[in-house]
Amino acid sequence: MRAVEIMTSSGVGRAELDGDGAAVRFLLALTHGSGGSIGSPDLLAARDAALGLGGLVARVTQPYQVRGARAPGSAVRQDAAWIEIVGTLAGLAPGVPLIQGGRSNGARVACRTAAAVGARAVIALAFPLRPPSAAGQTRVDELRAARADGAAVLVVNGERDPFGIPGAEDADRVVTVPGETHSLKGHRAVIAAAVAGWLPGVLNGPSSS
Repeated sequence: MRAVEIMTSSGVGRAELDGDGAAVRFLLALTHGSGGSIGSPDLLAARDAALGLGGLVARVTQPYQVRGARAPGSAVRQDAAWIEIVGTLAGLAPGVPLIQGGRSNGARVACRTAAAVGARAVIALAFPLRPPSAAGQTRVDELRAARADGAAVLVVNGERDPFGIPGAEDADRVVTVPGETHSLKGHRAVIAAAVAGWLPGVLNGPSSS
């Protein structure tokens, strides 16, 4: 593993890289939830699955966390910084497909920016479909927008997630992990298997070069 710092318009972001950069088949950029870290079990499960498929994996700590803020603030600024970070990371593995993803708020960022960065696919872990206390509100348009712009979308949510679970029509695949809540702290092997079972079809699909 090696770490790199990336300067953005919102400050410095940090990425921890795993994988053989000289022989990678794809780049997977992952990021944390609003108050979480890149060491969360579901992100590590996605990393492990991608490494087994020959990926270069970058787990990104966004600039707001690097500077000590607890909340991401403006979605526009957060998305802009993410686009800058991914642009730099893509230079480390030129010419290979880009997959991006994250957990909770990070999954939302990955969906919103999929078209801007040219992502082949999005891995949305613990996608927060709606605020638990705000009946009627939904963020499903973010998932649907990523798909409309050409990215395949995998959702992995806990069966007992109070933020809700997207429907089968809202993503290319929706995996519900039995007994899990929004944290997705357990069943790491199940999460890894979901990613490992889905990614090859994306990488070998019609848009592969």
